[in-house]
Amino acid sequence: MTHPYKHAAATPDKPAFIMAGTGETVTFAQLDARANQGAHLIRSLGLKRGDAMAMMMDNSPRYFEVAWAAERAGVYLTCISSKLMASEAEYIIRDGDCRAFVASKGTAGCAETLLPLIDDLDRFMVDGTIHGYKSWEDACAQQPTTPIADPSPGQIMLYSSGTTGKPKGVRFALPEEPYGENVSPLMMIGQGLYGFNPDMIYLSPAPLYHAAPLRWSMAVQQLGGTVVVMERFDAEKALEAIERYKVTHAQWVPTHFIRMLKLPEEARRKYDVSSLKAVWHAAAPCPVPVKEAMIDWWGPIIGEYYAGTEGNGFHNILSPEWLTHKGSVGKNLTTITHICDEDGNEVPPRTEGAIYFEAPVTELNPTGAAPFSYHNDPEKTKESTSAKGWTTLGDVGWMDEEGYLYLTDRKSFMIISGGVNIYPAEIENLLVTHPKVADVAVVSAPHEEMGEQVVAVIQPRDMSADHEALAAELADFARANLSHVKCPRRWEFRAELPRHDTGKLYKRLLRDEFWGKTKPAETTTPPAEQAA
Repeated sequence: MTHPYKHAAATPDKPAFIMAGTGETVTFAQLDARANQGAHLIRSLGLKRGDAMAMMMDNSPRYFEVAWAAERAGVYLTCISSKLMASEAEYIIRDGDCRAFVASKGTAGCAETLLPLIDDLDRFMVDGTIHGYKSWEDACAQQPTTPIADPSPGQIMLYSSGTTGKPKGVRFALPEEPYGENVSPLMMIGQGLYGFNPDMIYLSPAPLYHAAPLRWSMAVQQLGGTVVVMERFDAEKALEAIERYKVTHAQWVPTHFIRMLKLPEEARRKYDVSSLKAVWHAAAPCPVPVKEAMIDWWGPIIGEYYAGTEGNGFHNILSPEWLTHKGSVGKNLTTITHICDEDGNEVPPRTEGAIYFEAPVTELNPTGAAPFSYHNDPEKTKESTSAKGWTTLGDVGWMDEEGYLYLTDRKSFMIISGGVNIYPAEIENLLVTHPKVADVAVVSAPHEEMGEQVVAVIQPRDMSADHEALAAELADFARANLSHVKCPRRWEFRAELPRHDTGKLYKRLLRDEFWGKTKPAETTTPPAEQAA
């Protein structure tokens, strides 16, 4: 059985999900009934198969209820980060052609500011309401708990990076299988790699608006397993949840590992984690010493994968392989990986180059062409596609003779801090508008806990200005216009940034300085640190 409505009939009282902090439990029967009511509500708004809606929620108990309602109504659901500013959220809502919007009371601040920007949309809120938003729960309560007349499998539509700094939507075709028969690829991957089964207890410690936590959680529920959702991550509480709920499976990012490893030895040893059968991590490269320590602690049950929202490739490696290929993200399980030079030619093993993915050649896809496109952005799609039809996420790496992939750089200088993707161009485009800034570059620097931190390198209009005071002023300016995670944590000042006569910024030169690959320029001044 591969759908929650089937588990609602077979095991109605089994928990579909449990909130780790409060213990609130929703059974498969309850999830099915509430999702049906939500689907009826979506239909009553005039949304049909192929239409789109958005939601911006913290890890609310209602998250899965809205997600499964959209799934059975055959619509595209775009999940927006609860950390975004109103203007950032509006861009995604409009770009995604969304006709309805659901927020949570936990995001009320942004939702209130967003209200005049989306006053033409149907707007709802869960866990309470504010002016301009109807109660999702109250509206659903007026609807029947039976299925809608025309259930149809929908699709999660999420956003990836763009060259302009604006995120780009990745919209796949809706499943063509009959409703209830469409199988999540992650469910099949989970069964094959991590031993997914209906008896599993899966811990989701990350925000559900991210692609991986939401998609993996829904794959678990599709199979009939139980998801334990942390309202927010806390290292010791994660260990406590593993013991309390006898968690068998979990997905993490390296920052989670680091924070758990930094707990006092007494706290680490206090909780019984022997129920764990398989865990895995993604989102950012994990430092080799950190992963070694986790394997020493939890045993060789730790997997790792490398993939993107675009779904054009999926590399995976389990602990036994990783211990003999340390630092690798494994072999490609779904497509064919190529390492290419700047002219698109393949390079020999152990040679660094751009990572490209070739879709398998099939009767329906005889050229191995790109399996995705960026919504409303054919130019970005073209930039990501080679002359041979292979596609790239913009990452750089190399492969050994056995086909194991090793990453050596990030997607177009994208910064990954604590597993969160941050796009420098968006920050640069804001800071350069400040009257005291002549030029700006945003790059990453290593950070022991978060993996990377955001650094703003500023060319001030007046180099003799007080740099500490200017850093404080720019920090306030950034916080007023960007979500917290995007705000630079470190500020440096230069008399001139390294630009070519054509205007091209040599950002790699700046980034390499902070990663210890080159010496700092003589114009570097001591950095001003912004409190986290």
